[in-house]
Amino acid sequence: MLDLIPRLLSFSVVIWKYKWYATSIAWLVFLVGGGVIYGLPNDFQASARVYVDTQSILKPLLSGMTSVPNVEQQVSIMSHTLLSRPNLERVMRMTDLDIKAKNIDDKEKLTDELATQIKITQTGRDDIYTITYNNQNPKLGKDVVQSLLTIFVEGSVGDKKQDSDKAVRFIEEQIKGYEDKLNAAENAVKEFKQKNAGLLPRQGSDYETQLQLSADALSLAQLDLKEAEQARNAIKRQVSGEAPGGNQENDPAIVLNPQMDARIQLLTKRLDDLRMQFTEQYPDVIATKRLIAELETRRAEEARTGKRGIDPGANYSPMLQQLSVALSAAEAKVASMRARTGEYAARYARLKAQNGAAPDIDAQFAQLNRDYQINKENYEKLVGRRDAAKLSGDLSSATDLLTFRVIDPPTVPILPVGPNRLKLFSILFVAALAAGVGLTLLISQIRPTFLSQSELLEATGIPVLGAVTMNWTVDESARRKKSAIGFSASFAGFIILYFGVMLVLLFKAHG
Repeated sequence: MLDLIPRLLSFSVVIWKYKWYATSIAWLVFLVGGGVIYGLPNDFQASARVYVDTQSILKPLLSGMTSVPNVEQQVSIMSHTLLSRPNLERVMRMTDLDIKAKNIDDKEKLTDELATQIKITQTGRDDIYTITYNNQNPKLGKDVVQSLLTIFVEGSVGDKKQDSDKAVRFIEEQIKGYEDKLNAAENAVKEFKQKNAGLLPRQGSDYETQLQLSADALSLAQLDLKEAEQARNAIKRQVSGEAPGGNQENDPAIVLNPQMDARIQLLTKRLDDLRMQFTEQYPDVIATKRLIAELETRRAEEARTGKRGIDPGANYSPMLQQLSVALSAAEAKVASMRARTGEYAARYARLKAQNGAAPDIDAQFAQLNRDYQINKENYEKLVGRRDAAKLSGDLSSATDLLTFRVIDPPTVPILPVGPNRLKLFSILFVAALAAGVGLTLLISQIRPTFLSQSELLEATGIPVLGAVTMNWTVDESARRKKSAIGFSASFAGFIILYFGVMLVLLFKAHG
């Protein structure tokens, strides 16, 4: 610290010695630099603010019907890609900047300048975007910002619509292909059914099930045939057992009378059929009931006496006619059941004969149906996706889904935003002073002098015996005094000039 003070005093003496050099270089640097700063072109900043409203009532209403576009992500991507080269070239065409480009190099240079001078910022989660552009021409700056705003709005809405149109075209091409496949599959199933009509399984059943059903139907038909034959034989026995006389007796050894039982059963069935059609007062119903009662009384008497009596209805002509009619109906039923049994037997035999080919036919038919179902499902899915894509495209272009509100239209302030001449002149002032001081130090190194005995002793190492003091004359003292006054005036003028320039700049900056 003690060594620093003498060194500073030595520097001050050197500066004072070459003060006119320092003042001259300071004035020169300040004047030249001031001219350069003043000559810098003004920089006007055009700006615009837009609010993107991505909250729409259509989104929750249509979320289950189609794919709702992510408008927040869409707008964010568009804001980041707004300064892409195609968009910048479009801005140049919209503002006639491309006219200035005489060749490809000039066009590339203008594009790069646009990219560096345009700024897009977003204010957090408020979806407010600010577009700024700096240029010497205020009108050009405003036009560029307006062009960017137009591209931003159109691009955010149009890109998604174009993507949806491309998706619809692609899906329609796939639908056309699947239509051809579906038609081919339908024709293949149709031809296969026509060729193998007798071997194909019915709805919900395979070959084994059909064979089992056919066997069950045949067994049931055979059982019905046996029952019909037994009923017919019983009627025959009744008809053949009737006698015209009326005084004949049966073998006393036979107590039971199966013919009478069969007649009672037949008449009971007849009575049930009549009751389904007529009332209890119908004559045939009354006659049948009376005959059944007589037969049951007769059967009870035979059971009690152990003898078979005379059939009270043997000479009853209407009864004989009814038995004849019943016999004819029984014969017809037996013939019908025989025909049915024969048909079921033929079907069963035919299915048994197809035992070897049926599994292959079933497998081929199942494969054709599987291919047809797959093509049908894919076709129906694609049709649904196409409708969803169309709805998504219409939703993307809907004005209610994405709303742009221009908060501040493109404007250019009257005063330029740059260059910051206040800051530049302050830097120039400091630089001018530093240049003056630096020049004096440089001269002192080129023309070194010893300003004190200690410096001489330190430099030479030779002891200093004494020093001679300068005795200035009156004229020289007056000249030195004038020089000091002139330097002070010059330095004061330098300071006054700097503050005067600063005051003028401040006045212009605040109107």
